[in-house]
Amino acid sequence: MMALEGKRPAVASESGTGMAASGPEVGRPAGPVVTRFAPSPTGFLHIGGARTALFNWLYARRHGGKFVLRIEDTDRARSTDAAIEAILDGMRWLGLDWDGHEYYQSQFWARHAEVAHELLAKGHAYRCWMSQAELAAQRERAQAERRPFRIESPWRDGASEGDGPFVVRLKAPREGETVIEDRVQGRVAVQNVELDDFILLRSDGTPTYMLAVVVDDHDMGVTHVIRGDDHLNNAFRQLAIVRGMGWPEPIYAHVPLIHGADGAKLSKRHGATGVEAYRDELGILPEALFNYLLRLGWGHGDREEFTPAEASEVFDLAGIGKSPSRFDLKKLHNLNGHYIRQADDARLAALVAPRLGPDADLARLEQAMPALKPRARDLIELAAGAEFLFAARPLSLSAAAEVLLDEPAKDLLARISARLQGEQDWTIAALEANLKAYAEELGLGLGKLAQPLRAALTGQTTSPGIFDVLVLLGRAESLARIDAQAEKVI
Repeated sequence: MMALEGKRPAVASESGTGMAASGPEVGRPAGPVVTRFAPSPTGFLHIGGARTALFNWLYARRHGGKFVLRIEDTDRARSTDAAIEAILDGMRWLGLDWDGHEYYQSQFWARHAEVAHELLAKGHAYRCWMSQAELAAQRERAQAERRPFRIESPWRDGASEGDGPFVVRLKAPREGETVIEDRVQGRVAVQNVELDDFILLRSDGTPTYMLAVVVDDHDMGVTHVIRGDDHLNNAFRQLAIVRGMGWPEPIYAHVPLIHGADGAKLSKRHGATGVEAYRDELGILPEALFNYLLRLGWGHGDREEFTPAEASEVFDLAGIGKSPSRFDLKKLHNLNGHYIRQADDARLAALVAPRLGPDADLARLEQAMPALKPRARDLIELAAGAEFLFAARPLSLSAAAEVLLDEPAKDLLARISARLQGEQDWTIAALEANLKAYAEELGLGLGKLAQPLRAALTGQTTSPGIFDVLVLLGRAESLARIDAQAEKVI
């Protein structure tokens, strides 16, 4: 086993039922649990990847084990430092800390090649000099015969050697079947004749993903491979390497993918797919996304809400369903609204202030949060609800507010202003008593006063309670805004 040293320099940068089995895992490797999350840094942290990371993190924490983060950057042409930093940032934002530093697959190419040569020596791999023309001819013949394409290399059992560049291929088993007792999917088998002699080392000596991932998992001591079920076919091929090397086999758990509301695999056409978009563009809190992803395909009785600590105590693989779960943005927003109402006011003010510009006052925002947050499902709505606090006079009116402020309404505003000029106790209780009494004197319902007042004070037709608005703006600003929209003749 290699030492796993040499950290890469810092970059700038619902669902059916899972397996019925419970209790000790059949065939579980001895020793502490080690899980891993191994994203490819060719884009941001996908929402599906975030859930995979979450499940691995929870399983390791539940069993007092180790959670490893490995960046699979073998595709050097498409891997970017910006994507790596976005993955790390998204993990930190969700609270998914990893043990030790992050690893980079490209660090271990020499080790990957070493294993390929061991497989050659053991007779489980072979050098192949097939040309692209030969491969194309075999592929065309398979298409013409309407059968799956499987490479038939003349070099598989040949004693002689060819000339020029060659690749190293796995000598996949041809007889019998390979069986996986998957902790989510159950018993899954494939006939070995369906397995192909895939490439381990390219002609330039660099390892393929299929080789690298198996070597790294073994050398990092990974006991449980928890990942999307789009990797299930890969597992059968990767097991051939594991068995060829005589290594302990990991426990597999292949989790169904997340689908959109239309039942198709979640993609860009369904909207935001990157974790950073939910944070920055949709204004979702990390605890809301954490809890939503946790419940997306996993369940624990009828319980709907977990803190990370609570989830770490009860998470198990048996609770993962076999069917794809559907991502419902409306449900996420509703859950997010629940967490916003629970959130600390000072924290919310700090999160909302950057969305309002340099003039946003944190103290005033914090004071306003009890009135603002019951109406908001996300930070975007929270910021929009707070805009009136910092709006300059004359206020920009919405179309609906313009309609409300007709001539009779402006006249009423002038009268309200005169009434409030004498109010020195600028509190919710005093203002409510004053304006209720005035509405009764005029023979009007309180709403007839509140509607034009809200338009004059906020420029909108919806806002927190009108007395909250008056107090948050203060006496001087409130009267100035009312007068700016009112007729001056009483």
